[in-house]
Amino acid sequence: MVLKAVSEQGVRLNIRKATLRDWRREFARHLRALGVAANATDRGVRGESRSTKVDGIYRAEQRGESRPLRERADAVAAELSRGNLRVEAGRAKLIETRKQVQRGWWAVSDILVAEGRPELAAQARRFAAQMPPPLTDRESIAETMRGNTRESRTIDEPAAR
Repeated sequence: MVLKAVSEQGVRLNIRKATLRDWRREFARHLRALGVAANATDRGVRGESRSTKVDGIYRAEQRGESRPLRERADAVAAELSRGNLRVEAGRAKLIETRKQVQRGWWAVSDILVAEGRPELAAQARRFAAQMPPPLTDRESIAETMRGNTRESRTIDEPAAR
């Protein structure tokens, strides 16, 4: 579905994120009523911790031409070289949200066990347990840099004889 955020008078509408989430849920509910399998699951419930990016920013990053990403990466690299990656203010909220999501999956698992569906309950618990740790954008950049460093060391090291 495409939503044009303009009023009938041509004025740009300021639609809050919470309103969009409600609309997604209602849209999915109406589709289900019509027999279409649809769901409006929040990103966090699916275990996804990174938000989506505007198309232009995403494409610039894919081409390696994103100045803001390069600046963030340079700042993270400088912090890593000093041995201390600054903790972002939103980190605590990410961790708390993840804990709530995992508690929700455990509750679903308990309900499934009570309904006599232990296999599905086990899958729900496994899903919750296997969610990758939530990372801020800066932590994600740092992890990528650390991974690239480990890979280059492995490639550059001579094979053991």
